Amino acid sequence: MVGPSPLQPMYDPVAVQPMRDELTAVGIEELRTPQSVEEAFARGGTMLLVVNSVCGCAAGNARPGVMLALQNERIPDHLTTVFAGQDREATDQARRCMQGIPPSSPCIALFREAELVHVLPRWEIENRSAVQVAESLVAAFNEHCTRPGPSIPREELEKIPLFKACGSSIPLFGPR
Repeated sequence: MVGPSPLQPMYDPVAVQPMRDELTAVGIEELRTPQSVEEAFARGGTMLLVVNSVCGCAAGNARPGVMLALQNERIPDHLTTVFAGQDREATDQARRCMQGIPPSSPCIALFREAELVHVLPRWEIENRSAVQVAESLVAAFNEHCTRPGPSIPREELEKIPLFKACGSSIPLFGPR
């Protein structure tokens, strides 16, 4: 079995697209290259960074938790995501910005002026419900953010289909 090349996604891009769509539907920008990650960190202000993942148990609550949190009256200035196992170089660059935090996916981080101020690593997400994830994020947003929310109207949020599947059922990409 041969592993994926550094540029090749680990999982079938078509199969993971619904997981990407959940976040972009609420106004989160995908950072797909190391350069786009660097540019996002250079913007200033507050920035949410979601390290998206195929993990069904943790990411299945992380994405809906983020979506709910973005209904808050205060949200980060910039909403961003990288996808572990997909946009691998961008994810590596984003993780370099989280000094002292072991790599995990999913992972949700809040930065203020490119400095990490709040983080939910996988181990803090996997045993929480989406509502509990949202509550943790809302507390951080209320403390660090000033941009008025929500990111999208509640009626639009309620129309977004949530991806329900175990990550182990996502096919690997390319020859192995």
